[in-house]
Amino acid sequence: MSTTTEHRPHTDHAHQHAPGCGHVAIPHEDHVDYVHDSHLHRVHGDHADECTKSTHAIHEGHDHQHGPDCGHVAVPHGDHVDYVHDGHRHSAHDGHWDDH
Repeated sequence: MSTTTEHRPHTDHAHQHAPGCGHVAIPHEDHVDYVHDSHLHRVHGDHADECTKSTHAIHEGHDHQHGPDCGHVAVPHGDHVDYVHDGHRHSAHDGHWDDH
């Protein structure tokens, strides 16, 4: 369930994310996101990008309700919380779950 990822460089970010860098690493589709100051960064060449989708992707047929005790990793992401589930992140949106 892949959608297009937007190229949004995180400017003024001198830290180099990599395994062992000290930030939580989350496998996400074909890359790894690093949790940093309520942002999700992905390594892109010589810089870090904000990991955001350029399209709205509803996760169809998702009956599980995420929350504080659901058993999935909760990741602060901007003004909401994503839940890591099956290699992608879910976010509550207008009565359904989005695939981030």
